Amino acid sequence: MLPSYIILVVILILTINKTTLQGLLHRPARQTGLFACALVLALLWRIKAGIFAGLDIHILGVTAITLILGWRLASLAALLATILLASFSVISWEHSAVYVITTAFIPIYFSYAVFSFVYHTLPRHLFVYVFICSFLCAALANCLKIVVTATYFWAIGSYDWTTLLDNYIILCALIWFPEAMLSGMAMTILIIYRPHWVRTFYDKEYLAQ
Repeated sequence: MLPSYIILVVILILTINKTTLQGLLHRPARQTGLFACALVLALLWRIKAGIFAGLDIHILGVTAITLILGWRLASLAALLATILLASFSVISWEHSAVYVITTAFIPIYFSYAVFSFVYHTLPRHLFVYVFICSFLCAALANCLKIVVTATYFWAIGSYDWTTLLDNYIILCALIWFPEAMLSGMAMTILIIYRPHWVRTFYDKEYLAQ
């Protein structure tokens, strides 16, 4: 799977810039947050279910991590989580690049794009942040992950589209609500008790309404 690793390296080069690395190296609290988020992701991704190989569903958690860390550090946390899972043979090294791209990177970029769009177009209100940026976005991100993964396995010829539709894509109806609830509850608790941990939450703006 050399092409997938090349794509992964290109994505990382475009994602992790010098400012991000300097901030990470000189701020121990940020390092702690990064490793804590990576561990949480690894634990969430470890608990999965599925019928066919590679077609697993599980709680992603990447929307919440993106809101907490920002998209650059969230991508790095997801990479660390994937390395951790591969090291314990939960996933194979051969498919780890595709796994992190479909499971984490694409949903992370989607989540941050939704946050950015909402921040610049809708009223900056606590309810808007929690319901749209966290609850609704998390549900859509997990469904997006399932559709992207299904498209990948269809493109490489592993499964036909009918099998994917009947046994995998249809599971969007099952996973969206748990994903949304977990993300919404986690972000609500954080912005109430630890708002300074959430990089995308600006209390002077969201609580001033």
